[in-house]
Amino acid sequence: MNSPTDRPKNSHDSEAAIPDLSLLDIRHLTASQLAALGVAQLAYVKSVVVDGNAVFAIHAADGTPMALTGDRDVAFAAIRQHEMVPALVH
Repeated sequence: MNSPTDRPKNSHDSEAAIPDLSLLDIRHLTASQLAALGVAQLAYVKSVVVDGNAVFAIHAADGTPMALTGDRDVAFAAIRQHEMVPALVH
């Protein structure tokens, strides 16, 4: 009887779909690399102007808008409350 470690990996194996990010330089990510990097775990905060007001936009790693808030600390707290990692974008 073969053990699970003896069988070849295929696209249905969860480990086969996880890229090796150990050598990835996050300072030089392409848009597609950023989108693939922890979409469910990473959110970024960016200051924007909406209707003449400076606010902070929260986006998923793939760029999907998630929320707006008037306070940067509230944005970071909201991200952490949803068990995500915040990142500030300038």
